[in-house]
Amino acid sequence: MVYVTRGLLEVLVDIAKEADPEGVTLSLAASAAGDLDGADDLSPETPVFTDFYLPDAGRSVSAVFGVDLSTPPGQTHGRFVSHPTGGRSVSLEDDLHAVVFVAIPPWEADTVRAFDRAGTQQEMTVIDAEPPQEQWQ
Repeated sequence: MVYVTRGLLEVLVDIAKEADPEGVTLSLAASAAGDLDGADDLSPETPVFTDFYLPDAGRSVSAVFGVDLSTPPGQTHGRFVSHPTGGRSVSLEDDLHAVVFVAIPPWEADTVRAFDRAGTQQEMTVIDAEPPQEQWQ
């Protein structure tokens, strides 16, 4: 079972829609259900996809030094990809992770499917939970 917050899923679909006809690939991070507001029905250690990393962050450093600063190392648990021309499965061109979310047109949350790195579709549950607000000092 793969869990994702409704808010994240809606943002990902909006990003895919804006990028169309180009595809999108985004790194995704999960939070423990116990750290979320509204995930009380899940075990506290259950991973829930809650956040994404912008692909352009750190691109200038990456171009010069070959270091990817857009995603913290070891902190992404999944990948979101859009396939504007269809193909509701993982393709050979997709950057695989333990979980890959694939979106196709029409750009709606219910068209997104989750797969494991072998391309086997996983059961996906969308939950109405939110990460706690960050405290900036």
